[in-house]
Amino acid sequence: MTVRTVVTVGAGQVAAVTARTLRRRGFDGRIVLLGDEQHAPYQRPPLSKEFLAGREGVDSLALLTRKWLDANSIDIRTGVSVQRIDTARRTVEFDGGEIAADAIVLATGGRPRTLATTGSRPDLVHYLRTLDDATALAARLTPGSSLAIVGGGFIGLEIASTARSLGVTVTVLEQAGHLLGSILGEQVGRHCADLHRRNGVDLRTGTGVASVTTSDRGVRIETTGGIVEADAVVIGIGIVPNTGVAAVSGLAVDGGIVVDVTGRTTVENIYAAGDVAKRFSPREGRHIRVEHFDNANRQAAVVADTIVGRQSLSDDPHWFWSDQYDTNIQFAGSTSGTTELVVRGDIDSGEFSVFYLAGDILTAAFAMDRGEDIMAARELVGRRVDAALLADEDTDLWEMYEEVEPA
Repeated sequence: MTVRTVVTVGAGQVAAVTARTLRRRGFDGRIVLLGDEQHAPYQRPPLSKEFLAGREGVDSLALLTRKWLDANSIDIRTGVSVQRIDTARRTVEFDGGEIAADAIVLATGGRPRTLATTGSRPDLVHYLRTLDDATALAARLTPGSSLAIVGGGFIGLEIASTARSLGVTVTVLEQAGHLLGSILGEQVGRHCADLHRRNGVDLRTGTGVASVTTSDRGVRIETTGGIVEADAVVIGIGIVPNTGVAAVSGLAVDGGIVVDVTGRTTVENIYAAGDVAKRFSPREGRHIRVEHFDNANRQAAVVADTIVGRQSLSDDPHWFWSDQYDTNIQFAGSTSGTTELVVRGDIDSGEFSVFYLAGDILTAAFAMDRGEDIMAARELVGRRVDAALLADEDTDLWEMYEEVEPA
């Protein structure tokens, strides 16, 4: 079938990259992006950092410039709520109309996982997922104010870092016994915790939240370790994939929209990518859902390639980064099955890398202010490596890649 019209349900990172890749591949048909927000596609990573701190404005967040949109005839419709896809007719039905499409890309992302709160000032309870969320939160971060953050994941920690840089008193409440332990492991998570404590964050791990109550006096949080009071609170306890449109349209959903390695759903010519997609990974041997910027970019490009009949595959180790205070943190791979940690560099200096091994196979790598190590490690993941060489600062990690074979 010749594809003449592509419609994305969602107008964020995945939609923007899909549109951009389609045009780069020579697709000259109609492209329509349907977004439920009132904004054209924008970058989310700066929302918790540069934008929240006031160092970047709205214009700097744009993923697709007006000049590019006009030159490439991209139709963006904001404030559109899509109800369902009629898979038989292949039309996207939304409030006020419908659009027929030859290919449909579900780029619906996720929404914040919520926490029940009570009280007269619900406006003091914040989440951070959208530009509007970030704008509202930014107004709270004034010097001398106080902020509680429920959840010690990367979003919560980036907000903590930004708030401290603005002179805000910050308390982070993390239910798990160790910060980021499920992602990085206890030992490495401890170094991230130390980074925040050195910068004045009151970080409380192993602390559950029983209730959150708001009033004109601020926020009162009852925890397993006592009462925490603050001027406002941010809830950062993860996201829930937006699978509603897919489910009501009859697509396979299982903790995400189920897709194959190229992003195809269980219905022909309907695709999904990004935070909402549960994609089959040959590397992992199972379907996985990943919530990172790099993953969204890669999946969107593969979907665009598939639409135009071009074969491509992205199954690289997962990679993400986070900027906290003056420290760049990067991670690649998966810690599953780790049996040994190998440190490269001086942990006390704050610039070091940690390599995760399962036997003699590299499974993951973490680094503070050593991004080059991560770039090399991304190529080494899944290969047999010599632990002593990894630890040796004189070893060129790129040369190791040339010398070792995949496991």
